[in-house]
Amino acid sequence: MQRRIRLGMVGGGQGAFIGAVHRIAARIDDQYELVAGALSSDAARALDSGQALHLAPERCYSDYRAMAQAEAARADGIEAVAIVTPNHLHAPVATAFLEAGIHVICDKPLAISLDEGKALAALAQRKNLLFALTHTYSGYPLLRHAKAMVEAGEIGELRLVQVEYSQDWLAGAIAAGGMAEGNWHNDPAKAGPGGTLLDVGVHAYHLAQFVSGQTPEQLLAELSTFVPNRTLDDHVQVMLRYANGAKGTLWASQVATGCENTVRLRLFGSKAQLDFDQEQPNALWFTPQGGNRQLLRPGRVDSAAARHATRVPAGHPEGYLEAFAQLYLDAALSIRALQAGEAIPDAARSLPTVTDGVAGLAFAEAVLRSHAAGAQWTTLDVRGC
Repeated sequence: MQRRIRLGMVGGGQGAFIGAVHRIAARIDDQYELVAGALSSDAARALDSGQALHLAPERCYSDYRAMAQAEAARADGIEAVAIVTPNHLHAPVATAFLEAGIHVICDKPLAISLDEGKALAALAQRKNLLFALTHTYSGYPLLRHAKAMVEAGEIGELRLVQVEYSQDWLAGAIAAGGMAEGNWHNDPAKAGPGGTLLDVGVHAYHLAQFVSGQTPEQLLAELSTFVPNRTLDDHVQVMLRYANGAKGTLWASQVATGCENTVRLRLFGSKAQLDFDQEQPNALWFTPQGGNRQLLRPGRVDSAAARHATRVPAGHPEGYLEAFAQLYLDAALSIRALQAGEAIPDAARSLPTVTDGVAGLAFAEAVLRSHAAGAQWTTLDVRGC
């Protein structure tokens, strides 16, 4: 029987939403044991947060650098670390653990600049370590099935891509001064040069690329800040051009009134259309040209990709936490293979990695350039992605 992978966490202390999500996801398939953490830079809060999770006091750190060094020196030290900090810390924290020989599972975006992202990719490759990126939506069984359908030619030649990520949690007014929103998302020093762009825009971009299998060559982008006193963008709209002549649109917004967490992808091919909305994650709509709209459901669709990501019988809903868990499962399969000196199994190759993170940062950098040029068509440089 395989033992659990020893996991550490940086960030995600008491009251942090995404840290709890990562911990739940790591437990679902029973592949990990959380044994250490730097859950806060405040020593008292770090200890309280760690002990609430049943961590030994000596493994509750307040400095991620000290954690990386101490855990690397232990015979029972962590084998992987989950990074759930604000964006500006992703690169320095990941660097510290990669240098210590520890696998990385990081929240998106990969970093706050393309140069940082490329440096992380080079370091992970040099160390032969896994660097997984939690683009959650790629874990849904039906999106993996949709990807397989596209690869099998079931929709024909791709013509149109429409992808959306819309929320309303930043739609409210904020105080004069622009920085007091109760979180770090409006602070360029912590969030990076993009607000909604780096928070959910990169999710939308990855989803379209993941399922379609195609990367746009050019884009035209406009960023907007609708709420007064806000520093960073809260709305993104992008037009896309693909090498085969296909066209695309991407919009991401956190001021879309009435939208909770709408993540929608529609692909239009010469033979058929695919339509997915993550608020209804157990429904993938397939419409052949001239035919009837067909509902595809997990547990009923038959592809290796969907079977690998499906945990329960047909009719039992699976959603966000299970999709997140799928990334942790694929990371575990990859880590075990690397530890054994074996090739990563095909079943785990849908896992988003540092390469996908670099691609997302290349997209964000091109969006920023296009917007700064007055919404001009801009080449998307995918070299090194």
